[in-house]
Amino acid sequence: MIAGLLPQVSRGLHVSTAAAGWLISGYALTVAVGAIAVTAATASLPQKPLLVGLVALFVAGNLLSALAPGYGVMLLGRVVAALCHGSFFGIGSLVARRLVPPERASRAVALMFTGLTVANVLGVPFGALVGERWGWRATFWAITAIGAVALVAIAVLVPAWAGARGGQADLRTQLRAFRSTQVWLTLTATAFGYGGMFGAFSYLAYTFTRVAGFSTTDVAWLLVVYGTGLVVGNIAGGRGADHNRDGTLLVSLAGLAVTLTVFGALASSRPASVILVFLLGVFGFATVPGMITRVTDAAGGVPLAASANVSASNVGNAVGAWAGGLVISAGSGYAAPLFVGAGIVGVGLGVMGVAAWGSVGGGRGTGAGSGAGAGAGGATGGEGRRSAEAVEPQRP
Repeated sequence: MIAGLLPQVSRGLHVSTAAAGWLISGYALTVAVGAIAVTAATASLPQKPLLVGLVALFVAGNLLSALAPGYGVMLLGRVVAALCHGSFFGIGSLVARRLVPPERASRAVALMFTGLTVANVLGVPFGALVGERWGWRATFWAITAIGAVALVAIAVLVPAWAGARGGQADLRTQLRAFRSTQVWLTLTATAFGYGGMFGAFSYLAYTFTRVAGFSTTDVAWLLVVYGTGLVVGNIAGGRGADHNRDGTLLVSLAGLAVTLTVFGALASSRPASVILVFLLGVFGFATVPGMITRVTDAAGGVPLAASANVSASNVGNAVGAWAGGLVISAGSGYAAPLFVGAGIVGVGLGVMGVAAWGSVGGGRGTGAGSGAGAGAGGATGGEGRRSAEAVEPQRP
């Protein structure tokens, strides 16, 4: 949400654009570290109460940001809120998988992430409008209130059996899952794919207003267009991944690289910007369901792998936002982050190609759950069975 508020936050806190960008990069880096650290530290806890606690932390961080008297406290609030992010989505994706049959795993993850994509359709432009009308602090007050509602909803609506610890492996067993080459290739592809998209997205408000000539009030509806693309990409990516996971990931990353390149070339055109920001959302988020199910299957279904995938995406986010800010500071213009993003995604596409080739070469399929055969340490069979057991519904 803060991407749409970056100009207002920069002015309000009396800091440079690059410094304001660190409110995004700092959040992303904290997610990257916190996802693994928090998941490891809470490995023995039941997952439903853990999800409730993580949302409570999110509420506290946004409240701190709303009250922040200066840049330092604002950054601290972002860090506190970020601590819960990675673990919430990592653990939440496993809880979602327990609610459905294995062949619908990617669609279940996509459905969970629909909340995130709808938040981009409604929340990001809403936040931009609120920030434009009442100031950026009002946006963080609104996020705090919405977080409190989400906390109550999880406590009331998530079934206790789906959020039980079940047969979760201990920390040492979870760490052994990272011996798998496929796990590391998937995490790397995730980092580069997300990094390229987010490096461009972080500065879209400037691209729209300084390059395409849109007004600051136009940014809100343009972010609605982007968010609509996220919803479409998320749903399509989940369905595609359940049918042909690696194929869906390769097409999505290739489409994202092409979109960023063309967007950079046509950034001064308003009609082209509208179409391309939609496609940016579609291809950018179509990778999410498949990447999560791929890495958790390759790791034997351990929660730490799901959280590591969120960490990888946020490492990419931080590096992408940093690289985008770097080229802007160098005087390359506000369209430059789009070209930088295309190059970063291109590297991710190459890594994903290697991962897909290795998976096929090992005799493994590409549908949902196919990565289970590539369990920790690259073994087949046994780890696949453990992966299935890890996400199988555990109804009483």
